[in-house]
Amino acid sequence: MTSVALKMLLGDRTKLFGLIIGVAFATLLITQQGGLFVGLMMRSQNLIADAQEVNIWVMDPSTEYLDLARPMRDGELFKVRSVPGVAWAVPLFKGSTPVKTADGRMRNAMLLGVDDTTLIGVTQRFIIGSVDDLRRPDAIAIDRYGFSQLWPGEPLVLGKTLELNDRRAVVTAITDAAAAFSAQVIIYTRYNQSLNYLSTGRNQLSFIQARAAPDQDPRSVAERITARTGLRAYAADDFASRTIRYYLRNTGIPINFATTIILGLIVGAAIVGLIFNTFISDNLRQFAGLKALGATNGRIMAMVLVQVGFVGIIGFAIGTGLAAAFFEFACTPTSALRGFVLPWWIAAGTGALMALVILLVTVASLRRVLIVDPALVLRG
Repeated sequence: MTSVALKMLLGDRTKLFGLIIGVAFATLLITQQGGLFVGLMMRSQNLIADAQEVNIWVMDPSTEYLDLARPMRDGELFKVRSVPGVAWAVPLFKGSTPVKTADGRMRNAMLLGVDDTTLIGVTQRFIIGSVDDLRRPDAIAIDRYGFSQLWPGEPLVLGKTLELNDRRAVVTAITDAAAAFSAQVIIYTRYNQSLNYLSTGRNQLSFIQARAAPDQDPRSVAERITARTGLRAYAADDFASRTIRYYLRNTGIPINFATTIILGLIVGAAIVGLIFNTFISDNLRQFAGLKALGATNGRIMAMVLVQVGFVGIIGFAIGTGLAAAFFEFACTPTSALRGFVLPWWIAAGTGALMALVILLVTVASLRRVLIVDPALVLRG
């Protein structure tokens, strides 16, 4: 019966292609949009993930998430260092500023000032140069994408100069820092130098980055810091999750992506449903003939499931392949979509969702097959 079911399906190539295209379209749209949504949410906490040595983040109590920090007094740093269980604590300045090249090209940059002595908080991924190059006068490290935005088409070289608030900055290193949520360029420099580039008033300290002692749990130490200093401290993983939740709750990003995914699902289901219903109508005489030859309803159902399974597997494979190709070729290290990938569980979830949609469409069309009169094959 399997061969008969496939022959019936392959006998109408137009409808077969329509069914496959419908499944592939819905799969592609859901998988691609799901991957972009996850990548965008992960991008919101990339700065936290890039500071691999840091496992505790301390901030003003009114700071809700990474990209909107209320500055603190520098003296808060010494309070954190005095808390039992803290191995070390260093300052971090985080600000946004326009930067300008010598030929007048401007971009918005995220400026990160790290501890002058230890340089803790800088990404570990360097393409040219090293973290120690930040110790030079007027030194900054710029990310690869930012370099390509400021000097498009030019090879990655050191020694380029930028203007930050009428002050000179020299590129002494180029990083592969993970993309920020809202800035085109990511610049690292020393803490005191960042204050010269971008003064924000009396209070300058955006965050305190700390690490728990080897025998201490970061969450327990963070709770201790909160209790003893009056500041708000989180383990790095908790602060990353808090930042992601802020964007989920307070922006329209989830609604926009969900709308696109739902529309893709509806359109795909409509295409598959209409074409498969037409296919069933056109083949009712064949199903009636099989019943007249003794095929049971169970056998007929199995044949229909083979047909929709065949269509679903091929359509899902094509849609997933196209989505994977998009992430492979569009999300290059020098593109605006750098860092976006297709998580395996997004593809798996899409497969389960498409299987459910196809099953529902099949159930809606199957009734006509099950109640068809075998005598239909004898009628003109």
